Amino acid sequence: MKEIDAMKIHVKYQTALFCFFMSLFMSMAISFSLVLINNGLQREIFSIWLPKYALSFAIAFPVSLMVIPVVRRIVGRICL
Repeated sequence: MKEIDAMKIHVKYQTALFCFFMSLFMSMAISFSLVLINNGLQREIFSIWLPKYALSFAIAFPVSLMVIPVVRRIVGRICL
């Protein structure tokens, strides 16, 4: 059990990790969907998609770092 605890990341990085993984998966899904819609299913789909995914993640991660705290405040005001 000590080995697992040693691998855990401190809770102060929770927001950054949340933003990282959320933007990783969301930019993956959205960029792949758009490439598929625009180009159709073809043999080179992954070579077309990968650079676009890298660019979309490079944009999504910093944006999510800025937006998530604002969204949390808004939701905190709305919810009981």
